Amino acid sequence: MNIGGTPYRTLWELPGADAIEVIDQRVLPHRFTTTVLRTADEVAAAIRDMTVRGAPLIGAAGGYGVYLAARAAADECIDTTITQAAKMLAAARPTAVNLGWAIGFVCHRVQTATSPDDKRKAALAAARQIVADELDRSRRIGEHGLFLIREVAARKGAVNVLTHCNAGWLACIDYGTATAPVYAAHAEGIPIHVWVDETRPRNQGAALTAYELGEHGVPHTVIADNAGGHLMQRGLVDLVIVGADRVAANGDTANKIGTYLKALAAHDTGVPFYVALPSSTIDHTLPDGCGIPIEERSPDEVRWIDGLGTHGPERILLVPAQSPARNPAFDVTPARLITGFITEDGIFPASDLKQNKNKING
Repeated sequence: MNIGGTPYRTLWELPGADAIEVIDQRVLPHRFTTTVLRTADEVAAAIRDMTVRGAPLIGAAGGYGVYLAARAAADECIDTTITQAAKMLAAARPTAVNLGWAIGFVCHRVQTATSPDDKRKAALAAARQIVADELDRSRRIGEHGLFLIREVAARKGAVNVLTHCNAGWLACIDYGTATAPVYAAHAEGIPIHVWVDETRPRNQGAALTAYELGEHGVPHTVIADNAGGHLMQRGLVDLVIVGADRVAANGDTANKIGTYLKALAAHDTGVPFYVALPSSTIDHTLPDGCGIPIEERSPDEVRWIDGLGTHGPERILLVPAQSPARNPAFDVTPARLITGFITEDGIFPASDLKQNKNKING
């Protein structure tokens, strides 16, 4: 995707593979900076503080974190070091299954190697494969989702898509999940417009989705989180497409807090509600959404807001100083409210996730 006309990915290796560099998403949209991560500890910290965020991206970062731990480990304790690093990295964000999946993928590849040098090579090759596979998955999600947008365009001409949080290229390596069909439609010349939920309290929609759509030239409008149902009632939304952090075997879906309310509004108004996700986000070990861990983040994310003031970046207290707050980061949308899942292997109803376990390579 483009920033100022220059193509970027969200994560890349530095020469010599001694570190990775990432876009610092905490300071977007008002500043564009990058951060170099040289150790597993630095990768874990970047995941925790959301320098990198989005299920596919933190999975890729976690995979590289295992490699960086292996790279730095002494030969005689490389296995112990990798095991400890894997546990630390997996604990950085509990909800998104991609993180544990990617860490496990790299660790499994390491276990098949014998010498310390071979273990390091195996870890690097596995981390690189995760990136390559996620790129391919996102591209294919865009191709399958484009079919839905073409259908609407054939009937109506212009297409209005509503999305929640940021499931764009900033949450992945490139393309995105929920935005991948949007970018594909835009490239094809279909007139498409995106309603961008602000997505309180961290405002990933207003800060990140709006930023990347704008940089890529896709028409969009930022709306308050509570405006989505009203727009659906007025017939101004053709499709809702969101991403996911973890999907249970029955199709129950954990995504950024507020997604459940959008699904309810879409169900009530007859607007199709789709979840776009790579197969690495499906957790076949969980029968339903009751077992999905929900991350509780700092109440200060609700109480305070960051923005650009007259004299530069500012942090503003929104609530009375003595008022407490609570900040669940995700909610679970029941499968019954989801029209279908857009994966790299096609579009499936929730009932097919379990039946297509072998096809949907979870």
